[in-house]
Amino acid sequence: MARIAVLGSGIMATALSFPASENGNEVDLIGTFLDREIIDSIQRTGLHPVLGLTVNEGVSAYQLEEAEEVIARADVVMCGVNSFGVEWAGKQLASMMRPGQKLLVVTKGMRADEDGTLHILPDVLRSYFDPGLAEQISWNAIVGPSIAGEVAVHHDTCVVFCGHDKEDVDYLADLFRTDYYHVWTSTDFVGHETGAATKNMYAFAAGFAQGLLRKAGKENDQYVMYNYGAAVFAQGQKELRSLITMMGGKPETGDGLGGVGDMFVTSMGGRNVKAGAFVGEGIPFSEVQDRYMKEVTLEGVAAIKVIGGALERQAERGLIGPEDYPLCRFLYSVVEKDAPLDMPWERFFQDLA
Repeated sequence: MARIAVLGSGIMATALSFPASENGNEVDLIGTFLDREIIDSIQRTGLHPVLGLTVNEGVSAYQLEEAEEVIARADVVMCGVNSFGVEWAGKQLASMMRPGQKLLVVTKGMRADEDGTLHILPDVLRSYFDPGLAEQISWNAIVGPSIAGEVAVHHDTCVVFCGHDKEDVDYLADLFRTDYYHVWTSTDFVGHETGAATKNMYAFAAGFAQGLLRKAGKENDQYVMYNYGAAVFAQGQKELRSLITMMGGKPETGDGLGGVGDMFVTSMGGRNVKAGAFVGEGIPFSEVQDRYMKEVTLEGVAAIKVIGGALERQAERGLIGPEDYPLCRFLYSVVEKDAPLDMPWERFFQDLA
């Protein structure tokens, strides 16, 4: 049994408390400054108001003011904030964690330097730690196709726990593994984290076909543009695999749960797909963001801005060619420059020529 402290009480962080607590672990959910109503609800009634489920026995909830004490007594600390809060989380965790603890990152995304150098989020978190402490922390992450509500209601879910040390990821996997939450482990840390970050970009593109059908008044037509979606998915998979390789990961990682598996489930629906559908209808992305989805967190769009922008700078430096990553770079032009939806099909699948 372990004591697990979770910074962030969103739906995914809370969903993971179900398999963890069902294995006899004690789970402490710590709300961020945005989670006060969630924590208050769990403390009063046990109900997570967004997930719509009552947490298990063995799960406790704490406001942010209690975070230091809660994290100090934990064996495992999970970072469950979204990618927009990773710098804040890095500062918090760096001041509260202690040597010997294991960090398990759920947050997905990337950051880029001015020259286009990309970084996975566990490395961004680590940059806030004193180097001596960082060396005494075990760094790990969870990736794979996981819809939070499905995990919480025990639908079969397959994921990968990844990190630098096999013994550590095996230990963490055993804390969560159940007859419905199926866990594999890997030491391809950078490969899995790159795949988990970049798949969100292609989920945005997955919405285009829906919007194109609505624009043509054919949303109820029996022919629904699966051909279009399949081609976008296939090019996305090629680029995801290439990005993993560029970051130093194993290209075959992109073929598994942390790559196309995660990209598949994200492309089935959700906020990123909805935003892409608006673009498919012919609405410039700036209007989509300002008028239709102003208060909505769009992880896929954030990834496009970071990764697409980094690729533009890398192209300027001659590190990649003008023909590389055509879909990602097109998506960047859509979200940053309001480019029309003129898919560059002829630039896809160049290795088949």
